[in-house]
Amino acid sequence: MDEVDVVVIGAGQAGLSSAYFLRRFGHDPLVLDADDGPGGAWRHRSPTLTMDKVHGVFDLPGVRRDPARDGDDRPAASVVPAYYAAYERELGLDVRRPAKVTAVEPGPADRLLITARLGTATTSGIDAASSRTGEVVAGWAARAVVNATGTWTRPYWPYYPGAADFRGRQLHYVSYRGPAEFAGLRVVVVGGGHSAAHVLAELAGVARETFWVTRRPPDLRGDDFGEQARREAVAQVEARVRAGLPPRSVVSVTGLGATPVVRQALEAGALRRWPMFERITPGGVVWPGGRYEEADVIVWATGFRSALDHLAPLRLREPGGGIKVDGTRAVREPRLHLVGYGPSASTIGANRAGREVARAVDRLLTRAAA
Repeated sequence: MDEVDVVVIGAGQAGLSSAYFLRRFGHDPLVLDADDGPGGAWRHRSPTLTMDKVHGVFDLPGVRRDPARDGDDRPAASVVPAYYAAYERELGLDVRRPAKVTAVEPGPADRLLITARLGTATTSGIDAASSRTGEVVAGWAARAVVNATGTWTRPYWPYYPGAADFRGRQLHYVSYRGPAEFAGLRVVVVGGGHSAAHVLAELAGVARETFWVTRRPPDLRGDDFGEQARREAVAQVEARVRAGLPPRSVVSVTGLGATPVVRQALEAGALRRWPMFERITPGGVVWPGGRYEEADVIVWATGFRSALDHLAPLRLREPGGGIKVDGTRAVREPRLHLVGYGPSASTIGANRAGREVARAVDRLLTRAAA
């Protein structure tokens, strides 16, 4: 395995922010990204999510975007990745992609071992299985690892009785690509966050009928909460991960602010909330008490979980189900830092965490050098 000082896993907002600050401290991190191009999760968003609908895309540290063009109708799935690509070029970051990290485990001495599958067979010594799939298995031994893998690859599908028998279509928000394919259909949208509001806003006047279903009554704020309110929400999420509990989403703490998609959905009359149904039938959904509504499609806008399976060899999970962190440092493995996890899952939290990570890693590497 190649020996390096720092590996950053993931090249989204959190990973790029961490890499920037590490460079400021004099370190040259190796960045591994599973996608085949820049942009992180943004490159996979629906083409109908345009910049005038996007809420809370913060500048990456050191290189500003053009804020005058945020309100146009270009897809965020092309605008934000282009910004990230220019950022990587301007900083001269060493980003290897596609490089899917499959394991991080304890190594000899002060090292953590990182194993990844590379998308193209360009090196020698590959095993038979890799040569059949066109992949290369590569590895690095690092003194510090910054994990910034986010949540987009782990969509959460809750279980409800009868889901397997539903004759219509079920999809998670991760697969939503716009309203056109739902024209004339009866659509149930499950979830209380901005993803659900985005779908409902676009289906208004296109779908035959929509039903917005949430487990709890939504907390619709009358304002687009400012930076101070966001910081307070991040602090509440941080308290959970410090206790070793699975992180909650920031919106579960803040409620639904008056973001562009929420305002659009309200103006279209699409935010008429129904309580959670009890079960799913082949043709629709049933509520407690027996009320039944036919449905052609169920859209699960039910959020995501942290993509951390590759960290399983480190045995970081606490009895409460989460990973206990002190700031960004994993308590059970001090050579590992988590960004884009819990409080740093928001864009403002990711930038703040990147600076914190760089300071901590610099202290670690300075001690190692001494």
